[in-house]
Amino acid sequence: MTLLSKKPLWFHILLALALVFTLLFLFVVSLNWITKHGESSTVPMVTGKKLDDVQALLEEKGFELIIQDSVFYDSIPRGMVLRQVPEADDVVKVNRTVYVTINRFIAPDIELPKLSGLSYRNAEMVIRNIGLKIGDTTFRTDFAKNTVLEVLYQGKSIQPGATIKVGTPIDLVIGSGVGNEAILVPKLMGLTYEEARALLDAQGIILGAPIFMPGVQDSANAYVYRQRPAPTTLDGKRLTMRAGQMIDIWLQIEKPNVDSLEKAAQPPPANEPNEY
Repeated sequence: MTLLSKKPLWFHILLALALVFTLLFLFVVSLNWITKHGESSTVPMVTGKKLDDVQALLEEKGFELIIQDSVFYDSIPRGMVLRQVPEADDVVKVNRTVYVTINRFIAPDIELPKLSGLSYRNAEMVIRNIGLKIGDTTFRTDFAKNTVLEVLYQGKSIQPGATIKVGTPIDLVIGSGVGNEAILVPKLMGLTYEEARALLDAQGIILGAPIFMPGVQDSANAYVYRQRPAPTTLDGKRLTMRAGQMIDIWLQIEKPNVDSLEKAAQPPPANEPNEY
């Protein structure tokens, strides 16, 4: 029989309790050492600093960094810390985590809304509210004065629904109203659609929606055989109009004989499609 087996039962119970308390004491002491109980540190100011600098600063102070959220402001440098939790100068335990919100490195994409037809002031409000910028503003003779006629991006027309990055500048073409000087109504009959459009653009005249004769499939290869207003009256007197006004044209496949066309505004042929 061993020595321990000769001891009474109460001795074994006390020995077991002593062992348990000893282990508990060692655990508490080691826990305090592991968690550095009682040690604290002041949270440094990281708001307004670049993310790379913040990472190094927090590691030096014994903090962990986690990016909690990101937003985008075009006027603020990319990657800058905008908010932090805990706040600067808070006293916390060491090894705590600092959560930050940063300004995104890459601008988010948005869809361009419909701006044509809006007044310049309303278009400006929409553009700024969605985070875009107004680039160059040019004017085109048009009866819709101070109205957005076209939106350009990098010199090319851009349509509503196109994807564009926040902070991107877009250019606006604005109607300047009808011109003050009277000009002769241009003669368009016998010209191709493209020739007629180029001529009207050069004079600041608006081309209405073309009206096609049956069989016309490609407007680029079609010819103007009628226009409104006509260039002359029945007695051959030239008519005038102003820049910013509109001319409607009718197109057909064959090139018309201009000399045989009557210069007055005649009723359309029976087989001519309606304007609307």
